[in-house]
Amino acid sequence: MGGIGSGRRWQFGAETTEDYKSVDVRWLKREGMLEPGSNRRVTWSRRGEVVGSIVLRAEADRLHFDYKHRSHGSDWKDECYPVALERTPCNKGGERPWFRCPAQGCGRRVAILYGGTIFACRRCYRLAYPSQRETPYDRAARKADRIRDRLNWPGGILEGGDWGKPKGMHWKTYRKLCCEHDELSQKALAGIMNHLQGAVGRMGDIDW
Repeated sequence: MGGIGSGRRWQFGAETTEDYKSVDVRWLKREGMLEPGSNRRVTWSRRGEVVGSIVLRAEADRLHFDYKHRSHGSDWKDECYPVALERTPCNKGGERPWFRCPAQGCGRRVAILYGGTIFACRRCYRLAYPSQRETPYDRAARKADRIRDRLNWPGGILEGGDWGKPKGMHWKTYRKLCCEHDELSQKALAGIMNHLQGAVGRMGDIDW
C-alpha cells in the first residue's frame, strides 16, 4: 500500500473507509462472536502479514474492545472499553444486531465501526466511501491493487505485474486475474499521466 499507483492513496489527504481497520457487527454475528461469553481475537492482514489485532469479549448487551494502539511512533497505549449492542427485529423473523457508536456525543446505530484511537462510526471520523472521492483512474488503480492482494503481489501498480502464481491457485484463474490487473493498471497509469501533464500545464500559466 502507499505511493502513486496504490488506488485511493493517490488522492492525498482524502481519507476513506478503506484507510481504517473496521469491525462489522454482521460478520461478528455470523461468526458467533456476539454470543455472551465469547472471547476471541480478530486480526487484520495485508498480503498475508498481520497488521493489527483486537480482542472482543461479548456480553448480552455489549461488546468489550481490548487492544493497543499508538500514533506517530509514540509509545503503545492500552485501550479497553465497552460498545453497546442493540438488536432490531427483521421482517422475516430473527434479529439484526447494531453497534451504538461509543464516541462521545454520538451514539448512532451503525453496522460498522472504524478504528483510530477508538473505534467509532464513519461520520465521527468524517470518512467517505472510496467511490465518493475516486477519479476513474483512482478506481482502476484500487481494483488493480485488490487483485495484487489476491495474488500476494507486493506494492502498488508501479511495482509491475507477474510476481508469480500463488500456491494452490488454478492457472486459469491466475491468467484471468493477470489480464484484468494489466488492463486496470494501464488505465490507471494513463489517467495519472494525464493528470500530471494537466497539473504541469496549469503551473506553466502561473506568473511567478
